[in-house]
Amino acid sequence: MKFPGSVLVSLVLFVSETLAALCLSAGYSDAGERMWQGLTVLFALIPCALVQLSLVFIHRDVSRDRPLVLLLHLLQLGPLVRCVEAFCIYFHAGRVEEPYVSITKKRQMPKDGYTEEIEREVGQAEGKLWAHRSAFSRTSVIQAFLGSAPQLTLQLYICILQQEITVARSISMVLSLLSIVYGALRCNILAIKIKYDDYDIRVKPAAYLCIFMWRSFEIATRVTVLVLFSTVLRVWIFLIVVLNFLVFCCYPWIHFWLSKSPFPENIEKELSRVGTTIVLCLLTFLYAGINMFCWSAVQVELSDPDLISKSQNWYQMTVYYIVRLMENAFLLLMWYIYRTDFYLYVCAPMLVLQLLISYCMGVFFMMVFYQFCHPCKKLFSSSVTEALLSCFKILYFVCQNHKSTVLTGKVAMKSPEDTEEAQDSSKTIDSQKRRIHQSVSSNA
Repeated sequence: MKFPGSVLVSLVLFVSETLAALCLSAGYSDAGERMWQGLTVLFALIPCALVQLSLVFIHRDVSRDRPLVLLLHLLQLGPLVRCVEAFCIYFHAGRVEEPYVSITKKRQMPKDGYTEEIEREVGQAEGKLWAHRSAFSRTSVIQAFLGSAPQLTLQLYICILQQEITVARSISMVLSLLSIVYGALRCNILAIKIKYDDYDIRVKPAAYLCIFMWRSFEIATRVTVLVLFSTVLRVWIFLIVVLNFLVFCCYPWIHFWLSKSPFPENIEKELSRVGTTIVLCLLTFLYAGINMFCWSAVQVELSDPDLISKSQNWYQMTVYYIVRLMENAFLLLMWYIYRTDFYLYVCAPMLVLQLLISYCMGVFFMMVFYQFCHPCKKLFSSSVTEALLSCFKILYFVCQNHKSTVLTGKVAMKSPEDTEEAQDSSKTIDSQKRRIHQSVSSNA
């Protein structure tokens, strides 16, 4: 049975980040900064409440007679209780013979074009432990992008405004960044396990390292760009954030409407149609929050029974990173143009170049992961480099067609007089060529 290390890491990040945020808010209270105190507490408590709700929903505690567990969830101690349960299951496994086991069939990764199917017995204890790991993976994603990402953005904004990085603030920002990167990593692993559920997947340490570097560069750059832009154009940043959220929130619903699929009814048997709609709205809201800061490896598809798209869409990923790079460059350009004397002692061109290079480094580690370290790369119909080349070819052909269309339009817009002059000039040139040819022949 696998050690529940992911459960422990999720709990440590959750508890440490919450405590750091509360200590930081107490410091703001002592300094009389009520607004920063309120926002810090808000970004700490909202994800806590969402984490409790998700744990209760996943473990179906409402339909079970467990009043003590529900009370502990109300006291925001749900993750601690779930972690204790997971470790109790792990250490007591194998001591008592289980009454029945289930048989699972998994296929191995293809070797020399062949794959084998392996049957494996899964006991009750291992099944419960898998449920705990799955629940904590989902709560890590919620904590990362609905709590840690806004918290990191807020604290970095305060640091720039006050031109001071305190110890408490730096600890909070480091924990928030680690929480976001870990949540993005769990999102990647979760997407792989959902898409390739029929296979026995083993993620190697090199894959974890590539994902960690990829997400660290991508998220740190994105947060820094948003904060720099917000310090010079405070009103416009709200338009950027709202536009991003609306696009990514509405995209799954528009895709679902165009597919003309029936409304999903198999999410939870006890949920009504209104409850199912609320759950789907929360899911798309989380999806928008992830894509606000980084690429969402899990693509929401409401027409699928698992609500997750199981196809590897290279073109969608390529378009996302191209558009995001253009958006980051545009925001940095606006910051560079409208920056004030506040940034007098900052080398602005060097900072812009460093941020763009950092984002490109994140894209580089992403390509390395999908090209060499992905645990299911043998199942890809095409590699990421081939997909990028084909996408660039499509963009090249589109640009060429656009140029030819523009030239054709310019020719069509010419007046008849211009056309007659062009014909006369061509006739004159032809006559001159004939005269030169005759003179050369006569001399010969």
